Amino acid sequence: MSKTLIRGAKVLGGAPQDVLIDGETIAAVGPDLAAEDAEVVDARGKVLLPGLVDLHTHLREPGREDSETVLTGTRAAAAGGYTCVFAMANTFPVADTAGVVEQVWRLGREHGYCDVRPVGAVTVGLEGKKLAELGAMHESAAGVTVFSDDGKCVHDAVIMRRALEYVKAFDGVIAQHAQEPRLTEGAQMNEGVVSAELGLGGWPAVAEESIVARDVLLADHVGSRVHICHLSTAGSVEIVRWAKSRGIQVTAEVTPHHLLLTDELVRTYDPVYKVNPPLRTARDVQALREALADGTIDIVATDHAPHPHEDKDCEWPAAAMGMVGLETALSVVQETMVDTGLMDWAQVAERMSFAPARIGRATGHGRPVSAGEPANLTLVDPAYRGRVDPAGFASRSRNSPYRGMELPGRVTHTWLRGKATLVDGKLT
Repeated sequence: MSKTLIRGAKVLGGAPQDVLIDGETIAAVGPDLAAEDAEVVDARGKVLLPGLVDLHTHLREPGREDSETVLTGTRAAAAGGYTCVFAMANTFPVADTAGVVEQVWRLGREHGYCDVRPVGAVTVGLEGKKLAELGAMHESAAGVTVFSDDGKCVHDAVIMRRALEYVKAFDGVIAQHAQEPRLTEGAQMNEGVVSAELGLGGWPAVAEESIVARDVLLADHVGSRVHICHLSTAGSVEIVRWAKSRGIQVTAEVTPHHLLLTDELVRTYDPVYKVNPPLRTARDVQALREALADGTIDIVATDHAPHPHEDKDCEWPAAAMGMVGLETALSVVQETMVDTGLMDWAQVAERMSFAPARIGRATGHGRPVSAGEPANLTLVDPAYRGRVDPAGFASRSRNSPYRGMELPGRVTHTWLRGKATLVDGKLT
């Protein structure tokens, strides 16, 4: 069995320590460790985190392999420091049966750059009319615990209630794409001053907030778990904060792009900034940062949404919604949360590893960096600064809103159960 000695890393940003990996497990953590025949990684000045977990990734396979595949998506994940991703169900065919989720799960196992946990659809074909095979997907080899119609809202309150009741039986969670469809017909961007000036159809904040409010009340009524995908407004933050104060089992995520970018960028008419939910105002961005810092928002999730160039290299109204995010997420979080003093690295580990693993019940991930734990680890150089160049991405798609932007931090190494998937910034 191979051994790796990580020398002088700041574990969760704390005092420098050595970490010895023996096979698939962390064998020891402490000062001045020694191990014969171990490969030594000089980690002085770097931060060692548990492997990152993304609760919201689009891998596109099956059906849209021109955008991404499980192989290219998991390579991008490893490059970004992730050891586990949850693959959303809006594939072709939709992941609404045990057969499709098992296909995605097996592809993840074959490629080995990170663990892939399929997310099952809530409704058949994402049509919002009939519950999908939730129990069969949970009992399959994929062991699905998270269900979502992401890309579409489960807008029927009765269907949402039934889904919450069903997954309660096996401790599952419904991850809701909070978007009232009637309020967002023809929407192209955030509804506000900028949309009015540009003459683009507006996506009002209340379209998100009304669904968040309804669903936390339904979760309270049923006594089940609900997770709010890509929270984007200050009003949604207040609703989640109220729900948590009442003891309702609600968790929420924010994307890196909603922590950094605003709707002012839409003035460029560059479709790379077109996303659902849309980029919001500077006031919303500040509220989201504060909510992530104080724990109202539980996690950062990428909503990695790859598209081929023809779906973005077009006029704004015709462009697809979505941005890639796996390879830049940690840098954006460092820029917006760590370097601003809002969070430290231990809190980053909580929001990007421990909490998403808990919500998704991802056994073996989101574990402490201590002896006896699985060696799922990420090493980051926080002193690095560089310009984002999507041409070097491992993802098959290049629709990054950070192109040319200077961001801090660089993932240098990723280990999945002791096996290096990224070494010195290069995929193995």
